[in-house]
Amino acid sequence: MMRPATMNDMPVVRDITAAAYAPCTALLGGPPLPVTEDYAPRIARGEVWLRDDGRVVSALAVIERHADHILIFSLAVSPSFQGQGLGIAPLRFVDVRAVEWGVPEVRLYTNARMERNIALYRAYGFQETGRRANPYRPGWMLVDMAKPAGQMASG
Repeated sequence: MMRPATMNDMPVVRDITAAAYAPCTALLGGPPLPVTEDYAPRIARGEVWLRDDGRVVSALAVIERHADHILIFSLAVSPSFQGQGLGIAPLRFVDVRAVEWGVPEVRLYTNARMERNIALYRAYGFQETGRRANPYRPGWMLVDMAKPAGQMASG
């Protein structure tokens, strides 16, 4: 079940994000933006959602609502739950949310060096829409991806 995060969830949001992105930090030679993000304003705006089974939080989605799309800022699965298909729950949640909010598209961006993530997103219906320099990390290239809301591929 996905639920909105509260300020009391701040430690778990930080911990899951740091742990999930640790391999990316090593690959990129520095922390991706989600690792250094201040999540307090995002939690206050209702942008942080947790996969919580009542015992443990296993994953999270950080989303931004825009007039014509939802932007996925971050998806993270706790390393102890990776490989169990739990990452699809936040993706499906975002897709359902986009339909509920009446926006036609779900967008995200990822680092061009994160080929595994790009392949995963493609498997779930995202298509590359462009590449651009990361404005916050000189030398890093971002891959923009999008998919129509309500059209979730099975992976």
